[in-house]
Amino acid sequence: MSSEEKARSSVEASRDTALPVLPTVNPDAQKSAPEPPSFHPAVYIATWITLSSSTIVFNKYILDTAKFHYPIFLTTWHLVFATVMTQFLARFTTILDSRKKVPMTGRVYLRAIVPIGIFFSMSLICGNQAYLYLSVAFIQMLKATMPVAVLLTTWGLGVAPVNLKTLGNVSFIVIGVVIASMGEIQFVMIGFLFQCAGIVFEAIRLVMVQRLLSGADFKMDPLVSLYYYAPACAVINGVILLFTELPKMTMADVDRVGLFTLFANASVAFLLNVSVVFLIGKTSSLVLTLSGVLKDILLVFASMFLFKDPVTPLQAFGYAIALGGLVYYKLGGEKLKEYLGQGSMKWQELGHTRPVLRKLMIFTAVVISVFFILGSLGPRYAPDSTNQVYNGIGKLIGDKAV
Repeated sequence: MSSEEKARSSVEASRDTALPVLPTVNPDAQKSAPEPPSFHPAVYIATWITLSSSTIVFNKYILDTAKFHYPIFLTTWHLVFATVMTQFLARFTTILDSRKKVPMTGRVYLRAIVPIGIFFSMSLICGNQAYLYLSVAFIQMLKATMPVAVLLTTWGLGVAPVNLKTLGNVSFIVIGVVIASMGEIQFVMIGFLFQCAGIVFEAIRLVMVQRLLSGADFKMDPLVSLYYYAPACAVINGVILLFTELPKMTMADVDRVGLFTLFANASVAFLLNVSVVFLIGKTSSLVLTLSGVLKDILLVFASMFLFKDPVTPLQAFGYAIALGGLVYYKLGGEKLKEYLGQGSMKWQELGHTRPVLRKLMIFTAVVISVFFILGSLGPRYAPDSTNQVYNGIGKLIGDKAV
């Protein structure tokens, strides 16, 4: 395997950064005799995109819109909930039976799981802190630099040799994010620094997983990984919470958000981890990469609509460059050419067999593009109708209308 391929493989786990998704020790874990899926792969993809986007939007709503400015508490609550749920599943179901194949000892847990959990906890805390200052759209744009951060970390820790060709491949991601940052209207330096710190901590965590738990015996699916990491991360976050946010919190803060809202938020975050388990192995790397890109784009639209976050044309241009660079880096030039050729043939075939559907797809793409442009130029159009949507959402989850 070439150094470029090694570097690329080291960042395969860095794509989906929807917080608070717990770490996947090895997303390429081999599954013996997998059962045929009971649903079409599109169902698993749609479920994952929905839950991933919902987790991010839900967190932003609680921390910013609902004025619950306690991101460390929210992260700790997610981890405690995940710990309880994974322990329940381990004892009363067979979903986590694969954990019995992992040679986990007290020594391994203290020397590998706990150190990795420290960096993961820090990435969660910093990532959630950023929601207090930055828009969801801008945060998603910054997260596109994750593969670059992981690549530089692998070089810095000596996991992979420096390869200037690989650095050139990821440079488009950096250029695109820099352009997007220049176009950000609501730029807040402290939020930017928190998000960058979260990306760095997550990159270190991913490389530590590769280095400390790279053996074949330690291959775990995301839910088994959650089973081992959640308790350690909950304790780490709990200690930090004890000395930071807990002394300032009151029951009035919790009542303002609502216990049901907090329970629903933790449930969505946990179901996201469950959905990843069913998603892995049922789709190709191309579909997973493109699904992640689609999810990020949808989140930008959701940020514009739900939170009135402005996205300038300069940001859209920079983000498009970053996403294009990300797809090129993840798939490689040769694979990308192959997929583009296959896609062109399928597109022409669709024009012959189902011309109406193809025209409808083109029309939909044009409408979405126009909506994006108009939304970026005038993010506060129709405020009354938008507020009606907010009022409806607030009533459903028990919050006060705006």
